[in-house]
Amino acid sequence: MRLTVRHTTRYRYETPLANAMQQLRLTPPELAHQRVVDWSIEAPGIHRATTYRDAFGNLVHMVSTQDVAEGVEITAHGTVEVRDTSGVIARDPSAPPRRIYTRITPATKPNQAIRRLATLADKPDQVTAFHELMHAIRDKVAYRVGVTETHATAASALAAGEGVCQDHAHIFISAARSIGVPARYVSGYLLLDDEQASEAHHAWAEVFINDLGWVAFDISNGICPTDRYIRLTTGLDSRSAAPIRGIRFGGLDENMQVEVDVVQAASQQQQ
Repeated sequence: MRLTVRHTTRYRYETPLANAMQQLRLTPPELAHQRVVDWSIEAPGIHRATTYRDAFGNLVHMVSTQDVAEGVEITAHGTVEVRDTSGVIARDPSAPPRRIYTRITPATKPNQAIRRLATLADKPDQVTAFHELMHAIRDKVAYRVGVTETHATAASALAAGEGVCQDHAHIFISAARSIGVPARYVSGYLLLDDEQASEAHHAWAEVFINDLGWVAFDISNGICPTDRYIRLTTGLDSRSAAPIRGIRFGGLDENMQVEVDVVQAASQQQQ
């Protein structure tokens, strides 16, 4: 399936912004199941950006601006062709050693409740076991927008019993790592049905399963990602996989607005 994405982030400030540096992880990777047909980024300073790959293999554009402004707008848009592989990710040429993804972060630190959940996945049949873990988390943590903060931890979200896709992914990753299974956070895009409510963008998790490699699980929707998903970034947690991170000077009282549109490519809709 070919999907077209337009992802716009707008920043507004009460006082003028004097200077800013931002890391833009806004380019989907080329993978065996995912091919970028066309893609571009529009942002202040993008024409002189420094480009590199971070520790997790994400393509980063480092942009900076010294123009005095009361707002900044960043837009990424393009078309990506995706195949349905039932969540199984083939070889990822830019991925670091998988042992990195056993590292515990503040957002994914397990507590006793998470360790109890993790016993569901600590079985010989890992595929079935991680499906069981996915559904257990979904049953215990209701999907509800606006009830958790961006810095919420896996333990706090589980205790609250409600959260969003970021929280579901953190809990799943925390449980997997607590039993020694490498797990990573994925940020990306999802083509939704018209009647479904959507967050600005979507998040899910991947675990390394013996004899299969990396396998993705969308805990919020209770499925393994299909050709309706575009993989954008990966990391240890939501912070390291954030599409945009940076620092600024000036620009007090920041207000951020994110808009994401994902549609099936027009050429396919007409077939």
